[in-house]
Amino acid sequence: MGSLFANETLLITGGTGSFGNAVLNRFLKTDIGEIRIFSRDEKKQDDMRHEYQAKMPEAADKIRFYIGDVRDLASVKSAMHGVDFVFHAAALKQVPSCEFFPLEAVKTNVIGTDNVLTAAIEAGVKKVICLSTDKAAYPVNAMGTSKAMMEKVVIAKSRTVSPDRTTICCTRYGNVLCSRGSVVPLFIEQIKEGKPLTVTDPTMTRFIMSLDEALDLVLYAFENAESGDIMVQKAPACTIGVLAQAVKEIFHADNPIRIIGIRHGEKMYETLLTNEECANAIDMGNFYRVPADKRGLNYEKYFSQGDKRRSTISEFNSNNTVQLDLSQVKDKLLSLPYIKEQLIQWGENR
Repeated sequence: MGSLFANETLLITGGTGSFGNAVLNRFLKTDIGEIRIFSRDEKKQDDMRHEYQAKMPEAADKIRFYIGDVRDLASVKSAMHGVDFVFHAAALKQVPSCEFFPLEAVKTNVIGTDNVLTAAIEAGVKKVICLSTDKAAYPVNAMGTSKAMMEKVVIAKSRTVSPDRTTICCTRYGNVLCSRGSVVPLFIEQIKEGKPLTVTDPTMTRFIMSLDEALDLVLYAFENAESGDIMVQKAPACTIGVLAQAVKEIFHADNPIRIIGIRHGEKMYETLLTNEECANAIDMGNFYRVPADKRGLNYEKYFSQGDKRRSTISEFNSNNTVQLDLSQVKDKLLSLPYIKEQLIQWGENR
């Protein structure tokens, strides 16, 4: 990691979120030159500035903050000068809110991504990693559909620029445990307030991974992905019922679990690798690599010549991946700094 980013400048869009903080914690102690946080919320930027000045004063000078919005190409361009690498994490990612405001999802997730890539190519950025989601595979909701379109924008844009100038690729991953707006912090809040834990459907399955594992995927993509690739991490899954019970047992809580039904636009299980993508997917061990289809619009030769090659990989979803049991989910949760902090607070306040 040190050699790849040594003295380089990294821009993180949506940098005040969970992912941006994970990147800062991982990178500030390395020989990276500068990290730019690009987002539209000045309060979160100010909070982050004070936090890192307090806890990492020797490295805080490496952080630069830029107010802007990925929807506004001019503001993106103003932050892109002199940048070597980009993590594009800015997104609208709440499924129900995107269902009610689908055009807002399009403006941020689709047009915003195009703006970031346009600015990056113009500035001569070496590599851009765009963060996608399992909801982009076989999308049934506005958030997933907008992320699927984001992936298409990435692939199309990768065809327009030489990878020797700017390499553009995607990472696709499942639910990140304890990230902002995710279900585990909600369960903990409900426990603290003495309320029932609200579960959509206890048999629903979801991929689960830690922020560090999500960051590992992005770093792997920086080092191994080719332009137009979608990189997928092989993640385990569990049911929402098991996840809720694990949180209850960790906090020694007796709150009841209340079934509230599936919300707007939700699936019973998620897919990280579609059956169609499996035709060309490459198994990289802990990851799958889905290379871009580099064919042009002249399909005649494929009718006349044919192309029967197909990978033997099959669809990878949260029902057919490794299923974690209650004990394994508890162990995974207990390894997370967020859970450790919450347990300390819970013990002090009881």
